[in-house]
Amino acid sequence: MNSLHIGIAGAGLAGRTLAWRLLRAGCRVSLFDSRPRGALDTASMTAAAMLSPLAELAVSDEAVFALGQRSMQLWPRWIAELAEGGGEPVYFRQEGTLVVAHAPDQASLAHFTRLLHHKLPDACRAQVHNLDAAGLAQREPALAGRFGGGLFLEGEGQLANDQWMAALAGEIDRLGGQWHEGQAVDRVEQGRIVCAGGAHAVDVAVDARGVGSKAQWPAGNPLRGVRGEVLRVECYGVTLLRPVRLMHPRYQLYVAPRPGHQFVVGATELESEDTGPVTLRSMLELGSALHSLHPAFGEARVLRLSAALRPALDDHRPAIVLRGGVWHINGLYRHGYLCAPALVDELAHKLLAADSQEDSHHDDDNES
Repeated sequence: MNSLHIGIAGAGLAGRTLAWRLLRAGCRVSLFDSRPRGALDTASMTAAAMLSPLAELAVSDEAVFALGQRSMQLWPRWIAELAEGGGEPVYFRQEGTLVVAHAPDQASLAHFTRLLHHKLPDACRAQVHNLDAAGLAQREPALAGRFGGGLFLEGEGQLANDQWMAALAGEIDRLGGQWHEGQAVDRVEQGRIVCAGGAHAVDVAVDARGVGSKAQWPAGNPLRGVRGEVLRVECYGVTLLRPVRLMHPRYQLYVAPRPGHQFVVGATELESEDTGPVTLRSMLELGSALHSLHPAFGEARVLRLSAALRPALDDHRPAIVLRGGVWHINGLYRHGYLCAPALVDELAHKLLAADSQEDSHHDDDNES
């Protein structure tokens, strides 16, 4: 049994997933978060959770792409491991992504296609398939006759983020993780996590608070919040087999199908740290673009409109940093679910390897 006691500030996607991996490795874990575990107004819950390394390469770089490719290998394995605990299954599909555009926006689709072919490694270019109208209709019957063609990005996927986060919470409880819910973290320091109610001693401290750790991030590589907004609807008149991206001159709309005839719709990405409700403009843009994808969405029931801040660094790359004796995992930006497994796996291995080296040194000291 690993005796390492790790304190994690932040029970969002990165913090919660890391806690689960460390508990599976036998560590003691204490998890601190200002919100209750079921809170919906978080970056982890305000996401479509599309696993799109190819599509995201058009707006990111090779580092994010590599993390995404690694995560695509980990996601199915980790979802299967999570199910071993007997919890509810997590919706996960890997049926690719469709990218389409209306006739006036074909230039945007052509530009997107050129970017992909320019940036993709040679070994991955075969995953990009140009579809004519018939090919598109075969892949996604609900869109038959609505578009003259599009792109099919093979191997991309999606998962239900709300199910993932809930399943993690249940498994952390089962494995004996200690939750400190509703406890705002003031500071994360070497060997302790400081809350309003006092300091909690740990062997290793990890800061995974997202935008909440902005004050502890150096000015040379500042952390900021980028506002994202999503719409969740229920519509029995449309069946999509995979996520669809709709090109637009100002943004890409994405529509991710979920169980129960539900769809998560998003597009907006605002350089703002406003945490207020979704604006009327965003609601109208998301709704009208969704309706243009398929008119049956006009009868969709709006289940939830939500907004949250995604933590971003200037280079838009996620980071794992050891600073002042504290491990930081942050900057997941719009690539949270795409990159989280690879990042968490890397950090978990670093923590466990460091503990093993320390135990080895102690054994050497005892022998001497």
